[in-house]
Amino acid sequence: MPRLPPLLPLLLLLLPPLVPGLGLRGAGVRHSECGPCLPEHCPAPARCPAPGIAARDECGCCARCLGNEGANCGGPAGARCGPGLVCASRAAGAAPEGTGLCVCAQRGAVCGSDGRTYSSICALRLRARYAPHTHSGHLHKARNGPCQFAPVVILPPRSVHNVTGAQVYLSCEVRAVPTPVITWRKITHSPEGIEVLEELPGDHVNIAVQVRGGPADHEATGWILISPLRKEDEGVYQCHAANVVGEAVSHSTVMVLDLSRYKSPRSPAPADRL
Repeated sequence: MPRLPPLLPLLLLLLPPLVPGLGLRGAGVRHSECGPCLPEHCPAPARCPAPGIAARDECGCCARCLGNEGANCGGPAGARCGPGLVCASRAAGAAPEGTGLCVCAQRGAVCGSDGRTYSSICALRLRARYAPHTHSGHLHKARNGPCQFAPVVILPPRSVHNVTGAQVYLSCEVRAVPTPVITWRKITHSPEGIEVLEELPGDHVNIAVQVRGGPADHEATGWILISPLRKEDEGVYQCHAANVVGEAVSHSTVMVLDLSRYKSPRSPAPADRL
C-alpha cells in the first residue's frame, strides 16, 4: 500500500465530520432543527392586519405576519419586525413586559418621487410595496428630509376693531418647507392713488414685530403688536411668507375709533358760574 504524502493526513484532520441530514447554512438547504415542512401542522394563517407584512417563519414553512413601524415585537410570541426594521426596547411600563417596538433602522423623514413626505425610508418602501400602480414609474426616494413646498397660511390674521389708546395684535401662522420667512407690511396709497407696501415696523415707534418657529415642525408664526393704537394706524395689514419655493400672503383690517372726537366739553367750575 503506498504511503500518504505528509500533507494529506493534516488536511483530513482539519475537515469537519460529515453528518447525514445536515447542510451548510445559507446554502438553500433546510436546517435540521426545523424538521420537515408539514403545512397541515401550521397554525391557521391569519390575515395580516395593516400595516403587517406577510412572510414565512424562520424555517420557511408556515405563514406569519411581520410587524411594520410602530408594531410590537419580541415578547412571548417572538413577534418579528419586517425588512429594514429593528426591534427597539421601550421604557418600562410603556408596553407589555419583554416587548419592544419596530423602528426603521434608517431614521429620518424622506421625500418620495411622488412628492409626498414619508416618516422614514421604511414607510416609503411599504407604500411602494402595496401600492405599486398608483404612481407613474417606480416610487423611490427623491431626497433626504421632507419634500419642499411653498408657504401655506394655515391661520390668517383676524381683522380687529378697537379704540385709540388700546393695544391690539395680529398673528399669522404659516407652514412650508423650507421654513418660511414672515414679514409684515401695511398697505397704503400714494397721493396719485398707487398702492404702496410699507415694511413694518419701519419708523413706527408704537409697532413691534416678532417671529418664531412653530408651533409644529416646518411652521412659523409672526405677530405684530400696535400699542398704543392711533387713528393713523387704521388700514389693511399684510402677512407675507416666502421661501425658495414660493410665497403666500394674507390680509387683515384694523379699524380705529378715535375717542378724542367723543370727549364731552369740560363743565365750568363753580367760580366761573358766579
